[in-house]
Amino acid sequence: MKTFGIGLIGFGFIGKAHAYGWTNIPLFYDPVPARVRLVGVATTNPASAEKARERGGFQTSTADWRELVARQDVDVIDIASPNRAHVEQLLAAIQAGKHVYCDKPLTATLAEAERVEEALRGYRGIGQMTFNNRFFPATLRAKQLIEEGYLGEVIGFRGSYLHAGSVDPSRPMGWKQKASEGAGTLRDLGSHLLDLADWLAGPLESVLAETRILHPERPDASGRRVRVEADDQVALLARTASGAVGTLEASKIATGAEDELRLEIHGSKGALRFNLMDPNWLEAYSLSDPETPLGGLRGWKRIATVQRYQAPAAFPGGKMGAGWLRGHMHCQYSFLSAVASGKQGEPSLLRGVRMERMLAAVAESAKSRSWVSL
Repeated sequence: MKTFGIGLIGFGFIGKAHAYGWTNIPLFYDPVPARVRLVGVATTNPASAEKARERGGFQTSTADWRELVARQDVDVIDIASPNRAHVEQLLAAIQAGKHVYCDKPLTATLAEAERVEEALRGYRGIGQMTFNNRFFPATLRAKQLIEEGYLGEVIGFRGSYLHAGSVDPSRPMGWKQKASEGAGTLRDLGSHLLDLADWLAGPLESVLAETRILHPERPDASGRRVRVEADDQVALLARTASGAVGTLEASKIATGAEDELRLEIHGSKGALRFNLMDPNWLEAYSLSDPETPLGGLRGWKRIATVQRYQAPAAFPGGKMGAGWLRGHMHCQYSFLSAVASGKQGEPSLLRGVRMERMLAAVAESAKSRSWVSL
């Protein structure tokens, strides 16, 4: 069985999630498509890098991510760094012929994504985006049902991804609220929502968007008041290539929300809906169910998808509840399977480029207040 060396760039929130996945894949899948070895981790300074090495179980640490790219025993570069750093790291990893696992969004700007697109011409490695919400049994089952014709023709859809962290005006501004860092709610949460809508209900063809900044100024880390650059909320109308129209909203100012990613799709034969806060269930409605007598069997059904992944997923069992990290791990398992087989899977790095085009179109629409084609 092949063994692939992992070089992880970044050990913040998402870096820890990726390290968790690499470490635990052998417990959850039997057999695994390949073994992994946690070769090295890179952060911005030697002290934090060494702490990451100890906590994550890596062999080495460095404050220079280029050292990971240059290592012969690193086969996979896992990019979990802030958005602004992605383009340089992607280009270096692609040039070095490494396999690449990259957190969303692909880059900080569309122009950067187009540089990556150009670099991918002739690239022989396997590259994948971290669109982890595709990888719950519920969303995977939704995709199967849609491809089988369960919905018929898609008529409409509605989705939202809601957080509440930016409601408090005294909360210090971080890099995810700086447009110059390639951040904002559209890019952070909206990319996940757009990906699911495009993947399940789309392809999306055009958008009409509006964005909002709730508090124009916030304190920075030192307490100094600074101008907020990036959006707190985006709401949009979206139209698919087939003519279906839907509404989508991403917000970090939805008071009371936790991590609420919801998508509902209505078709000529049925409907489906999913809520990330209740990830063990896919809800389905079919017009083929009889509605007589007295309602017959017509109505929404809760399909117990739970952790009923297909083999070789074996642990902890199909009836055990799924959590947020489970989608991440199965996304990584999908990537590892593609690397082991040498066959490119989805969502690929080119999917990341398409996402950058979608994000740019939404931003352009919000600025011009007009429909923009994707």
